[in-house]
Amino acid sequence: MSAQFARGVGRAFGHVLRPYPVRDIPPGTTLDLPGRGQTYVTDSGPKDAPAIFLLHSVLTTGLLCWYPVIPQLNKRYRVITMDQRWHGRGIRSADFSLDDCADDVVAVADHLGIEKFTAAGFSMGGGIAQLVWQRHRGRVSGLVLCSTGPFFSTHDPELRAQSRRLGRVLTVLSKAIPRPGIGRLDDTTVHTSVWAMRQFFSTPLSHMGSFGDGLGEFDSRPWLHEVDVPTSVVISTRDRQVEPARQQLLVDGIPGARRFDVDGGHACCVLGAQFFIPPFMEAVDAVSDVSIEA
Repeated sequence: MSAQFARGVGRAFGHVLRPYPVRDIPPGTTLDLPGRGQTYVTDSGPKDAPAIFLLHSVLTTGLLCWYPVIPQLNKRYRVITMDQRWHGRGIRSADFSLDDCADDVVAVADHLGIEKFTAAGFSMGGGIAQLVWQRHRGRVSGLVLCSTGPFFSTHDPELRAQSRRLGRVLTVLSKAIPRPGIGRLDDTTVHTSVWAMRQFFSTPLSHMGSFGDGLGEFDSRPWLHEVDVPTSVVISTRDRQVEPARQQLLVDGIPGARRFDVDGGHACCVLGAQFFIPPFMEAVDAVSDVSIEA
């Protein structure tokens, strides 16, 4: 098992064992995106407020990654989460690419009648957010990039090969792990740990190889300097998965980007969310010119 995957699973189980309390989780719905497939979306907050898409990390779901910040954001923002391809209740497709994930974001925005929006992404979601801007310029009004960089460690061919081998092993193991029913995914009356466990196992681990390939193909360094929208970079200063120096490349490479620090590791959006939420809110405010009430 690769060290990278072991850390990823460890973080996911950390979400389960030491979760931030679930509260005020918005209800969601399944959207049918013509020519693309079905995905699960939540749309909460004032409908006439500035819109922000929250794009999640690998091996999580839209809600599992972002539920701690949603109640605070909902005070002044229209907040959209979605499950990316092969995550949770996301689109099932022949392969997995961040380009497709970025296009899915805009397809959801079109369905909801949202012309412009802030794209906020955590880890993998940060790569997707960058691609949404790059592939659909004019739709993104601002970027908030959290615990992410202009490339991922799976850019290394050997690590991608490890992910593929691991995916083959997990294909066999996943048959022994029952996936939670859809009704149980929406049940927030259970203990937070149970809810988080169900969210985690809604993503088939057998696709780890595909996720590694998709992440490995991403590299925004050739065009990072072209980003022309207000950008905040939220850096997890104790991150061992996406090291702070790689996160800093976004600050250095995007004209006018502002840095916001979080004293936490790579799962700080949930593990230590109390330290993540204040700088994240400042980062969102910085690109949107909307004041968030305490």
